[in-house]
Amino acid sequence: MAIKILGIETSCDETAAGVVEDGRTLLANVISSQVALHAPYGGVVP
Repeated sequence: MAIKILGIETSCDETAAGVVEDGRTLLANVISSQVALHAPYGGVVP
């Protein structure tokens, strides 16, 4: 039976998730970013 692992990472301007099978095979990954939203201000705006 294959073991699947879900990893989730968050920061102040990005969130990412990925699914790995048996610690070696990447099945899926996605990144949601607000970098473009913060760019006009030169960085992250609280």
